[in-house]
Amino acid sequence: MAFMEKPPAGKVLLDDTVPLTAAIEASQSLQSHTEYIIRVQRGISVENSWQIVRRYSDFDLLNNSLQIAGLSLPLPPKKLIGNMDREFIAERQKGLQNYLNVITTNHILSNCELVKKFLDPNNYSANYTEIALQQVSMFFRSEPKWEVVEPLKDIGWRIRKKYFLMKIKNQPKERLVLSWADLGPDKYLSDKDFQCLIKLLPSCLHPYIYRVTFATANESSALLIRMFNDKGTLKDLIYKAKPKDPFLKKYCNPKKIQGLELQQIKTYGRQILEVLKFLHDKGFPYGHLHASNVMLDGDTCRLLDLENSLLGLPSFYRSYFSQFRKINTLESMDVHCFGHLLYEMTYGRPPDSVPVDSFPPAPSMAVVAVLESTLSCEACKNGMPTVSRLLQMPLFSDVLLTTSEKPQFKIPTKLKEALRIAKECIEKRLIEEQKQIHQHRRLTRAQSHHGSEEERKKRKILARKKSKRSAVENNEEHSAKYSNSNNSGSGASSPLTSPSSPTPPSTAVEHAPF
Repeated sequence: MAFMEKPPAGKVLLDDTVPLTAAIEASQSLQSHTEYIIRVQRGISVENSWQIVRRYSDFDLLNNSLQIAGLSLPLPPKKLIGNMDREFIAERQKGLQNYLNVITTNHILSNCELVKKFLDPNNYSANYTEIALQQVSMFFRSEPKWEVVEPLKDIGWRIRKKYFLMKIKNQPKERLVLSWADLGPDKYLSDKDFQCLIKLLPSCLHPYIYRVTFATANESSALLIRMFNDKGTLKDLIYKAKPKDPFLKKYCNPKKIQGLELQQIKTYGRQILEVLKFLHDKGFPYGHLHASNVMLDGDTCRLLDLENSLLGLPSFYRSYFSQFRKINTLESMDVHCFGHLLYEMTYGRPPDSVPVDSFPPAPSMAVVAVLESTLSCEACKNGMPTVSRLLQMPLFSDVLLTTSEKPQFKIPTKLKEALRIAKECIEKRLIEEQKQIHQHRRLTRAQSHHGSEEERKKRKILARKKSKRSAVENNEEHSAKYSNSNNSGSGASSPLTSPSSPTPPSTAVEHAPF
């Protein structure tokens, strides 16, 4: 096959899910405009930081591009007169810093290509749609029966994964979706094993897995084709969204927030847990559960994107579970991600923050029990339940599954061993990252505590006490020396000594310090 005959060597080492933070360090006024010098940092390492220079017009351009999200973002307003005044520049800098804080702490915005390019132009300067088109065109040279209808621009959140609406030339009314993706930082399979496993995916048959029509791969990427579903994903159902719309438009600011019916929550949840258990029993790593990766087919949920773990792509929720050291296996990752999905199904929106301190009223206390076991402070601190344990909980244990389709997914023993090793490597990278975050958090807390107002007051009080103690000790020492001097120089009982004689040892008692 001629698909990508000369691929670039190696995988993408950059983890796109590691958060970027941005701080405006200074501003400099030129003849006609002001530039803001921004320090951007990836993750927790100060060494992994760089400077960018941006004008207000750059912020304005970014903000216009982000309007598709439908959010009210706090960009400071324009000003035509007096915009070079020192006080105005200082005030605008505060406003721009607030704007950066908002977009870098929003889970969807912070992961989108527009924000990444603004903050990290060196790593996100490539035109990934154009790259994908080139590789797909290469594929069609040897597979002429397929034809591209249109690119499905930005329907997913991944920067390095692109989608195209397809058709078969002799079946012009049937629509399919082609996805193309680069390798990611968690790709630990050998090139041969990777390509073999990708080509195995069309043979995977399960009532709750969305069927892969065609799959192929080379050393640096993979291409898969599935049937197009105009009903969309579970997230499209929850957000009342159109499947072909861009990710930012569909999910950033839903017009109507409404959870699903209790029976839907129970049925969909049970089906998703069943397929997770199937994959875990097969030794197939997943780690990519979220509402956009669940396709709806009537009353049936079907899991998408099994290829992501083979490609080594990081999880949508990685920035959440990387904070908790007890979520350190692929199964615990899936369970935690299931908690996020269940929350969205229940309340029609994602949680404001994780862990969740308290849950709003739910259709059933059985729902809250599962949410508490996967998203609460106690769960994140002590660890996730197993998939089998969730299946036994009252919310799902009484759900009757009516499918008669028998699951099939035969993985050769050699490839199972390769998957096991790759799974261990994925978990090892996560554990190492969690360890670094934990150490950084402890150091930050210690520094914050040391620099707090209360601590400064304590240190001042201790310094004053120490100063007083030192003064008392000096006075006591001076008094003792003075008393000793008077005793040795008065009365007949004092021994007489000549200048040449050695001075006898003093008999004065030294005062012990306080």
